[in-house]
Order: sequence, then structure tokens, then C-alpha cells
Amino acid sequence: MTEFADSGVEWVFNPPLSPHMGGSWERLIRTVKNNLTAVCSSARQSDEVLRNLLTEVENIVNSRPLSHVPIDEDSAPALTPNHFLLGSSNGCKPLTNLDYSGAALRQNWLTSQVLANLYWRRWVSDYLPEITRRTKWFERPKPISIGDVVVIADPNMPRNCWPKGKIIGTRVSVDGQVRSATVRTTRGIYERPATKLAVLDVQRVDK
Repeated sequence: MTEFADSGVEWVFNPPLSPHMGGSWERLIRTVKNNLTAVCSSARQSDEVLRNLLTEVENIVNSRPLSHVPIDEDSAPALTPNHFLLGSSNGCKPLTNLDYSGAALRQNWLTSQVLANLYWRRWVSDYLPEITRRTKWFERPKPISIGDVVVIADPNMPRNCWPKGKIIGTRVSVDGQVRSATVRTTRGIYERPATKLAVLDVQRVDK
């Protein structure tokens, strides 16, 4: 904290016992807790498995995009919390095969990976709707528009992989709302329902 203060960072704290004043991050904390409870409720895990799982979950949560997501693979990656913590969007190298002789060690690692994959699938489904501008209950949703840059909710993708694309076409229902859209990505063009597309709040400003 001292290093940040020396760099001119000003800290602003909420009063005690007022979680409602930090709605955005408190909602994120609740999502993390709910998903952890869901993936860990089936059986009691060992300390090693739980420690590995929490490390994987930490990386999943901190690899979420905070800013404009570039479409081109050669473009700079989207800013994530891991950039501030580790200097890159993902501080972990791709998973490799274990070559350890200890059967218990292998089993603990495999168990933690299974739980981390379960958490990832739940996290994608729960978190992406939170970064859209469409507030379902309080105001009329803003339709997805052609040209919007979106993140595609795809729980089947590998962990920490955030597919991105640009809207090139929309399908509008009789009530005037966009129900599905055509998305151009680096891997091709896909048709996806609007519920699986998240438009980021922060957009790039071209100079």
C-alpha cells in the first residue's frame, strides 16, 4: 500500500457495515462464493486439493477482461486484474502432463483440475451477464447493435479463454428486442443467442 501511495494512488474506503456501497465488487464476491460452494459441496476435499482449487479459482477470476476486448489475435490483450498482479493476463503456463511417481499427488492434482473446470463453467455462465449494460428488471434492455464488440459465453472453452467477436448481424423479434446475433471471430462466423453475448462496458477510444 505504501508503494501505491508513493505513486500518487489515492485510497477510498467504504464505511464499515455498508456492503451496499460497493455493489459491483460485492456482487462479484457473491458470485465467487456461490460457485465455490456449488463445486465443493459434493465431497469433503483435502487441504492440498482445496489449496490448488483456490489458486485456480483466483486465476480464473483475475483473468476476466476489464476493458475493450480486441478481436485480432495480434492486438494487445484486454486489461485484466492479473495485469496488475502478475504483469500479464495469465500468469500460468498451459497445463502439462504430470510425471510424478506419487499416486496421491497425481490424484489430488487431478481432483483439483476437475473442480476448477466445474468452477470455470459456472463462472462463465454467472459472470458474463454481469458485465453487460442490459439491466433486465429496471429498464428496457438496450439491444445489441451491429459493430458491438462482445465476449461469447462458452463454458466449453478451455479455462481462462474468453472468446471475443464483433456483431455483424442481428435477428429482431416482434417486440423489437434482439434475440440472436451473428458474430465474427478469428475462428469464423457464428450465430449465438443474445443471452450468450456480453457487451463490455468499457470501449476503446480511437485517437
